[in-house]
Amino acid sequence: MEDTQNEGSNRLAWFLTGAVIGVTIAILYTPSSGRDTRQLITDKSRDALGDTGKNLIEAGREMFDRGRQLVEDAAELFERGRKLVQG
Repeated sequence: MEDTQNEGSNRLAWFLTGAVIGVTIAILYTPSSGRDTRQLITDKSRDALGDTGKNLIEAGREMFDRGRQLVEDAAELFERGRKLVQG
């Protein structure tokens, strides 16, 4: 199940990366002055990175929680094994 979630996250990340690249190329080919184009790219990238940053922070927290749970489960299994060996 985790592999499917990771695969979905990877696909989403690649899709978003492609979308950002496509939008940037489209903006660069629009007929406007260099100053206006640079300002537009700056504004759009700030908007996009703000939302993406929040999503990345959320995903990082979820991964941290999963990792912590995994460590706790492993410690519990280790403790059970140690008790079985000791008798």
